[in-house]
Amino acid sequence: MKTILVTAIGSFSAGAVIKTYRREGYRVVGCDIYPAQWVVNSQDVEAFYQAPYATSRETYVEFIRQICEKENVDYVVPLTDVEVDVFTELDRDALGARVCISGPEAIGLCRDKFKMEQFLKPLGICQTIPGQLLSETDVELLKYPVVVKPCNGRSSQGLRMVENREQMEQVLRECGPEAERYLVQPKMDGFVVTVDVVREPGTGLTVCLPRRELLRTLNGAGTSVYVFRDERLESQCREIAEAIGVEGCVNLEFVEVVEPDEEETGCGNSLAESDQETAGKRTWYFLECNPRFAGGVAFSCVAGYDMVRNHMRCFEGKPIDEMGAVESQYIARRYQEYVMK
Repeated sequence: MKTILVTAIGSFSAGAVIKTYRREGYRVVGCDIYPAQWVVNSQDVEAFYQAPYATSRETYVEFIRQICEKENVDYVVPLTDVEVDVFTELDRDALGARVCISGPEAIGLCRDKFKMEQFLKPLGICQTIPGQLLSETDVELLKYPVVVKPCNGRSSQGLRMVENREQMEQVLRECGPEAERYLVQPKMDGFVVTVDVVREPGTGLTVCLPRRELLRTLNGAGTSVYVFRDERLESQCREIAEAIGVEGCVNLEFVEVVEPDEEETGCGNSLAESDQETAGKRTWYFLECNPRFAGGVAFSCVAGYDMVRNHMRCFEGKPIDEMGAVESQYIARRYQEYVMK
């Protein structure tokens, strides 16, 4: 029996990840920065370890290395961005276990939103949101409102909505010399669409499943979604994944803008018009690629395609499953209280 170490098991995606790998016959070990009594998923792993913060890189890497040695870990599956960044900088043999993430070039591109936009735009694969570095922005020429966010931001951290020139001048003063690390883009109104994407690097076979996020937490995790199929969007995602060089499962985020048909009235992006069948032309504007499981990866699993299972198959050299029949459907997350032992 092979052993998988899953990190950050208090995160949104952890429950589905642990459940899937146990069902697939793996022995699952977990860790998190919080004690076991605070983390409900600690009840579902064979062994649990309280981790130091990954921002303390040397300490964190040594902690992971010791777990891998003690538990005879075969695979490490990191669930948060900061951990992915740490593992990206490691030599692939440093832990004695395989870390199941994309390669450093792909992750490096995903980590810089400005470079990613500049990379994708000339390829013509998808619609991108034009951006410029804050340090190169002329506040007089901007059309407001705009969004200002860190080039390497994650989970909406550091994101600001700027409504006018006065607010922008304040942002520039606050950022100071760090302005070169911020991206300025026009504000786009519409639903966020997350697409779970799994790509088998050997064959290039790629499977995508989109969902419209109807309700989200403040840090961008969907809690109520509408899963749908659209070949035009899925084709774009397959091409993006190939261009970046994705290995295993990642998630792509878009803003969906609907232009109503001429005979339609009202806004095509309203809550009442969230179904796929809504009349109007849909355009998906690329936001970012997160090189890890989405917090809502369980939605894809429930809808009918197991992204978690197929992520591991990519790193075991096994063929991934092809997409079967998945119907459009609403799915919501339910929270449940649990008495810890």
